[in-house]
Amino acid sequence: MSRRATVILSAAKELAGSNRSFLRSILGMTRAISWRLAALLSALTVAGAAQAATVTVEANPGALAAAVAKAAPGDRLVLAPGRYDGPVTLAKPITLEGQPGAEVVGPGTGSVIKVQAADVTVRGLIIRGSGRRPMDFDSAIYVAEGADRFVAEGNRLEGNEFGVVLRHTRHAVVSGNTIDNRTDAYETELGDGIFLTGVHDTVVKGNRLHGGRDGIFSEVSDKLLLEGNRIEGVRFAIHYMYTNHTRILGNLSEHNRLGYALMYSNAIDVERNLSIDDDRYGLMLHTTYHSVVADNWLRGTKEKCLFVYTSAKDVIRNNRIEDCPVGLHFTGGSEDNAVYGNAFINNRTQVKYTGTVYYEWSKDGRGNYWSDNPAFDLKGNGIAASAYRPNSVMDRLLWRYPLAKLLVSSPVMEALKVAQSQFPALMPGGVIDSHPLMAPPPLPADLPQPDEGRS
Repeated sequence: MSRRATVILSAAKELAGSNRSFLRSILGMTRAISWRLAALLSALTVAGAAQAATVTVEANPGALAAAVAKAAPGDRLVLAPGRYDGPVTLAKPITLEGQPGAEVVGPGTGSVIKVQAADVTVRGLIIRGSGRRPMDFDSAIYVAEGADRFVAEGNRLEGNEFGVVLRHTRHAVVSGNTIDNRTDAYETELGDGIFLTGVHDTVVKGNRLHGGRDGIFSEVSDKLLLEGNRIEGVRFAIHYMYTNHTRILGNLSEHNRLGYALMYSNAIDVERNLSIDDDRYGLMLHTTYHSVVADNWLRGTKEKCLFVYTSAKDVIRNNRIEDCPVGLHFTGGSEDNAVYGNAFINNRTQVKYTGTVYYEWSKDGRGNYWSDNPAFDLKGNGIAASAYRPNSVMDRLLWRYPLAKLLVSSPVMEALKVAQSQFPALMPGGVIDSHPLMAPPPLPADLPQPDEGRS
């Protein structure tokens, strides 16, 4: 080996050794910094826990406002039984919790509790005495923009304009509350039980709502879960406007003007809900797309169980539609919907459609059950041997010309029935179920049930 090569090799070894020492030094410093950071974070956590306190507040004049003003972030204020004067503003992350019998009462103007900070919890309180101005969103609990991760649970909200209002917040939970809004005014002067606008990633679960305008109203929101709520005596039980990518599961609508009004919304899962004895519609899809309506029971609505208006690319399957004047009414413009596995039972008119397009209501050899279908199961596979058409030429004639009812029993109408049965091509469009079911599919076991002693 030449002298030059020997010198180069020696220099390379020395450089490699110095680099290893340098790397070991850097690694040691990194570990030391990591340990110090971990110790610092642990100390801060312990300090925060030590600073957070549980404070019992007695029902004395001005006690609530004083306790809130004095509270540190993270504190838990427990209100002893008694009356506390509102309004109160929560502008720091605290928990406001009531023992049984603790009530916060507003002066009859504005909102009783205003939340203006993230990470606030309101639990176990009776709250009443809001103002009566719906345009100002006077409410029992008003949650302002940016007050994320708000929790309202186990409260009783009585006689307020709105119950809970959430505006432009994220990750809220509203659960287990009883909300009885005022009912002593015209509908236009009433607020909603739970009002959501610009809300994301929020859970509304297990609440009981009565009175006011709508039970739960949502607009321009997404990624909501509405589950297990029971709603009675309102205009619309659940009302959506421009609300997307949400789930409506296991709710009960009873004795409302309309059960579930889903409008101008996309990608909604509506499953295992019950509408019983609502006035106009059990469920309405209005300009709603790419949604699934499945395993619901719509029963005893006074006009229409299900109304589909200019909604497309939806799946309507495995629902029970029962005891309504009109089972399912759908309009022109409601295209590319899959309708199968449903049970149409004892509706005066099973389906109402007056357009001229033919729609096939079966999928993969499985259609729907029709209680008025007299067909036979010749193959023993649970499928009727012949196709079913829920509407006739006479139906369409009566819908367009109601006075034609006077001729229902006339020889002309009887001849028309016979002609259509022999020549189906006479029917200018409508629903065809090529694989009707011989028996109704069973109801889901986990459907909500009305309270004992009710319908």
